[in-house]
Formats: sequence, C-alpha cells, structure tokens
Amino acid sequence: YHCDVCGHCLKREHLKNHLRTHAGEKPYRCMVCGQTFSQQGNLKLHHRTHTGERPYGCEVCGREFSRSINMKMHMRTHTGGPLPHRQNECSFGAWPLRHGRKHRRRAVGQKPYRCEVCGSFSQGGHLKIHLRTHTGEKPYRCKVCGQTFSQQCSLKRHHRKHTGERPHRCGECGRGFSQPNDLRMKIHMRTHTGEKPYRCDVCGQAFTRAFSLRFHQRTHGG
Repeated sequence: YHCDVCGHCLKREHLKNHLRTHAGEKPYRCMVCGQTFSQQGNLKLHHRTHTGERPYGCEVCGREFSRSINMKMHMRTHTGGPLPHRQNECSFGAWPLRHGRKHRRRAVGQKPYRCEVCGSFSQGGHLKIHLRTHTGEKPYRCKVCGQTFSQQCSLKRHHRKHTGERPHRCGECGRGFSQPNDLRMKIHMRTHTGEKPYRCDVCGQAFTRAFSLRFHQRTHGG
C-alpha cells in the first residue's frame, strides 16, 4: 500500500498510523503529563520516561536501557564496532560484519542456533545464557549474601537490595524505586494516572490495589 501524500510504501495495517503523521492527528495522550502521540507505540516508549522502565539489559555489564536502539549503540563499547547501518532485507538498523550477518539471518528467517535440549532457537550469545536454564549453572554470586544468578544483570538488580540504591525515579514526583518493573512502582504510578483496574462486581467502585478491593468486598458480606 502506498501513501497518497508522500508515496511511502508500507503494510496495510500500518497505513492508518502513518497517515496521522501527515494529518497531525495524535489520539494517544499520556495520562501523566498530557503529551500526545500519533502512535500507541510511541506513547508506550514515552511513558517509560515517567516509570523509569528499562526493559533492555546489556548481557555484558548489566546496564539497562528504555529503547532497544540505545542498547545497540551501547554494545559498541563492548564490541568496538561502528554505528548500526541499514540492511537491504528490511528497514531496521543492524551491526556490520558478523552482527550484520546475524541480522540478515533474522530478516530471511534463518535460525542457526538451536538448543539441543528443548529445540528453541536463539542467537549465539543468548543461547549460552538460555542453556543455563537447563544446566542450572549460576556463575554470578552475590558477595554479600552468596545468592547466585545465571545472568550478570540479574545479580546487579539483586545487589540493590543490599545497597538500597533506587535509580529508577517517578517522573512526576521523584520517588525512587530499585527496579523499573517493580510492582510498587506500578502501583505508585496509579496515584498520578488515576488508573483503578480493580472493580467491585457488586457496586462498581474501583480501586488501585487488589488488596483494597478485597477489603472493600467485606462490606458486602463477601
């Protein structure tokens, strides 16, 4: 499908979102700061600036990023490679040389690394970590309590329990949390967004926490 405005070629399911960039339509609004976006995916990325969520972790040093492209840029510090460049097979950036070849395999559907235990596919570096789920190997040990982990980034997150470090801050009020996906942080954000996902089936009253709903239901004799 071709865009009648700019002639860009894209899939049918993406055309509607693309046309919003020309019309200036931004139907997705951030509940925290009010900023609007033309695509839901962009709103999701923006929301991480408020929650501090960083789902992409470097398997080498444990550093975390909110976007995959930022992690790819960071990986240059370990690989010494130049910036990502484009491949002909698709529109995503990829690493040159061996990294570019791995990206090309993904673009054409090739999966060269297979787990001999369960048959799942992965990249070479990821396969080594995946195999630890079968072998039980946990080479990273906490020097404080002795607990062991299969990944260095998991050890780093665990260590914050001992140090009290809270690097992930609420973009609205500045309150700190140790993990970007911490349940406490998610519940806290509801005080800013007004989200109340737990609703009483009897009277319809809504609550931010499941515990609050269960406590409320006692008033109905439940």
